[in-house]
Amino acid sequence: VFNSDLRKLLSDKKNKARLKKDKNIFKGRKILIVEDNEINIDIISDYLDDVEIKYDSVRNGLDAYNRIKQNHSYDCVLMDIKMPVMDGYEATRKIRALDDEYVRKLPIIAMTANAFAEDVQLAKNTGMNGHIAKPLDMNKLNDVLENWL
Repeated sequence: VFNSDLRKLLSDKKNKARLKKDKNIFKGRKILIVEDNEINIDIISDYLDDVEIKYDSVRNGLDAYNRIKQNHSYDCVLMDIKMPVMDGYEATRKIRALDDEYVRKLPIIAMTANAFAEDVQLAKNTGMNGHIAKPLDMNKLNDVLENWL
């Protein structure tokens, strides 16, 4: 997704009405973005800013694990799969292994270019709740967030 695509999406009248509705749904929510690509973080954060979702971001799975272990303020996690230090699958397994009710219920959504049925199933088998294919489609992201938040 390019910033120009995001801006076009946000300027469309139909989507403006949707954004207004989404602000009411999402206001006060907080997401952890786990992504090593700065451009992807910018695209996601632009959308989250527009719908008034608060967010933090980390660059690898180990940082995500440590952040979630120490901080129970997130309503959802957007988890990249291929990252340095610790990938999204390993991070999700470690997060789910924590003996904590919060992490058992925390929605973790995979974000990956691997979009075959077996990739979606692997994400679910690892403990993820959903899957979004890259490049990100903002309407799909919105639908996933609406479903889990």
